[in-house]
Amino acid sequence: MSSTDASGAPHRTTVPGSIAEVLDAALASRPHAPAVEAVSGVWSYAELDDRARRAAGALWSLGVRPGDRVAACLPNDLDIVAAFHGAQRIGAVWAGIGEALAAGEQRELYELCEPAAVLAGPRCLLNAPECVGPDRWAELMARHEAAPRVEPDLDAPAGIAFTSGTSGHPKAVVHSQRNLLLPGAVLVATRGWGPALRKGDSFPLTILNLMVLSTLLTAQAAGCSVVMNRRDVAGVADWISSRRVTVWNGAPAQLHDLAGRPDLDLGSLQEVWSGGGDTPDALRRAFAQAHGLVPRVTYGLTEAPTVVSIDPAGQEWRPGTSGRTLPHYDIAAYDDEGRRLPAGALGELRLSGAATGPWAGAWTPMLGYWERGGVRPPEPGPVPTGDIGTVDGDGWLTVLDRKKLVIIRGGANVYPLEVERVIATHPDVAAVAVCGVPDDRLGQRVAAVVESAGPPLDFDALAGLCRRELSPYKVPEIWSQVDTLPVNAMGKVQRAGLPGLVDPRGRPGTV
Repeated sequence: MSSTDASGAPHRTTVPGSIAEVLDAALASRPHAPAVEAVSGVWSYAELDDRARRAAGALWSLGVRPGDRVAACLPNDLDIVAAFHGAQRIGAVWAGIGEALAAGEQRELYELCEPAAVLAGPRCLLNAPECVGPDRWAELMARHEAAPRVEPDLDAPAGIAFTSGTSGHPKAVVHSQRNLLLPGAVLVATRGWGPALRKGDSFPLTILNLMVLSTLLTAQAAGCSVVMNRRDVAGVADWISSRRVTVWNGAPAQLHDLAGRPDLDLGSLQEVWSGGGDTPDALRRAFAQAHGLVPRVTYGLTEAPTVVSIDPAGQEWRPGTSGRTLPHYDIAAYDDEGRRLPAGALGELRLSGAATGPWAGAWTPMLGYWERGGVRPPEPGPVPTGDIGTVDGDGWLTVLDRKKLVIIRGGANVYPLEVERVIATHPDVAAVAVCGVPDDRLGQRVAAVVESAGPPLDFDALAGLCRRELSPYKVPEIWSQVDTLPVNAMGKVQRAGLPGLVDPRGRPGTV
């Protein structure tokens, strides 16, 4: 689907007219080629198209109409892919509810999106009349009922992505079909992917970003989406080797575990992506030493959706960065008054569409937030990311930290991510999270919550490491060790609960 000019730069490729049409090119050229592979088996493009048609009919028979929300609390398997495509074909609005969430958390998302139907898998804890269990869904799919043709509005609500931010309360970000299709088109074009692509994803497909980066992406390359149902190191390696995955997207913690297992067969991989959290430079080097590939670090936003910047294809990368901005975006640092700062300056990163180049005008902002049965539009202007960072003149993006997570210690700003990157270089540290704790004199003190890689942690050594690399006021003053840091389905540390993990008896620092 991609082509290049005389200079080798990728041309802009055509974005499918709708999600209903995203399979069309592959159906015409290779209908019997694998479109999706999961634990239940493999569907060709012709079979996926048939299952999507059946899913659209099943949802229509349940009373789902254009604009209605369809929620899915399903495992990573074939059914969730068919249901997503079916919902899009009738103009419904897709929303995923994570299986790993507690009952109250699932209920909160259900009440937020008010779905007309809930596709309920074995780990769905909702007790609602809209729930459709596996047996009922299989019966509806077997009926072969057809839904009437619905002409999609590419700029109408199509998907809801839930994000908690730093408050712990979910926000429902609403995207159009246009924006759900665009990331796949850009990545396929800029990375030169084609039918040989076999992209594996082990994150839950109930996360909208993952649906965008799996079936919607691979279909535009006429490749195969490999939907993995394992996230542990042995399971991921088995999926990669047995299904000959060529591109895999994982969390830094997963890469850390794989880097420690050079015996595992990852030989089919041509690219490894790291997303969902900070990827230390030391981890890139360790993974490359173990498996021969330097991870492609990404920076993404639910509000974009998905990837905003990524390391170029191949081995090129720059220390401390999160790749280069993709060509359909314009991202820059802004000051507190909303003024754009020059390249390389530190400020809040804000996102808008590219105004020049082959992808100029392709991206439009998210539609807004789903609230009380409708969409609340975003504020006009570039989308604030809430992240503090820089973008240099060549588009390389560096994130220093979340704006809301900044620790103000005695009037000086401490960015947790900057401190975490130093602590994470110690070989005994498996994971670390830094937060502020209240202090009567300074306002806040710096606390580090650390997960050991095996040996008992030596806090004196960790504090010494920080003093060598950081200004004195940035060195943690309270150290606590935990068995496991709390993370969400994307592998991100759940920051809202961190202060509760700080041991008030933890070793005080010497700052």
